[in-house]
Amino acid sequence: MGELTTPDPAPYDESTTTAAIRRYEDRLAKDPASLAFAPLADLYRKTGRIAEAVALCREGLRHVPHYMTARLVLAKTLLAAGDFDAALAELNAIRAASPLDVQCHRLLAEVQRRRGDIDASVQHLEMAVKLDPSDRDSRAALRLLRVAPASGSEGGVARVLRDDTFATVTFGTICLEQGLIEEAADVFTRLVKKDPADPRARDGLDRALRAKSGRKRG
Repeated sequence: MGELTTPDPAPYDESTTTAAIRRYEDRLAKDPASLAFAPLADLYRKTGRIAEAVALCREGLRHVPHYMTARLVLAKTLLAAGDFDAALAELNAIRAASPLDVQCHRLLAEVQRRRGDIDASVQHLEMAVKLDPSDRDSRAALRLLRVAPASGSEGGVARVLRDDTFATVTFGTICLEQGLIEEAADVFTRLVKKDPADPRARDGLDRALRAKSGRKRG
């Protein structure tokens, strides 16, 4: 099976992206059976054309259901659309075909976290780190989600966090605003574990992890 990952994108440039979209659209118009639908759908996703990206992937996958790169693009697009269950279904199909694909496990970790299943997210992060020990983002996310401060290393805020009285969205947000990223992640992880359906807790945890990695959602 071929590599599922794609090259890191160049810095975003609107004119370059527009030209690339037109090029792939022209290629697909000339040859409807072309696999160009996958990179075109990914460009649609990156430019916010979510519905078009989903439709393009689904149509293409009707003809080439084993094209895992396209399935990965579809999963990313469904995640961007907030359709976590559908994204999970696509990623599970990828994992069944390629159980050691590190990018699939990274994305599964994000989907499960945003669905509120912290334990499942941790399991996929552990697998991602095992498959790619140099994956610093997964290591950082894993450390934040485990909520297990080292013995004797707790500061004042960490000791306060032992008391579930302070495990609130408000307190987590204050921690985040004060730059206490690990403490914020601790609060939001506890809240998500208590109520996986709480959108404020899930959003707070997402913001904490993005702040830790220094990356924007993309």
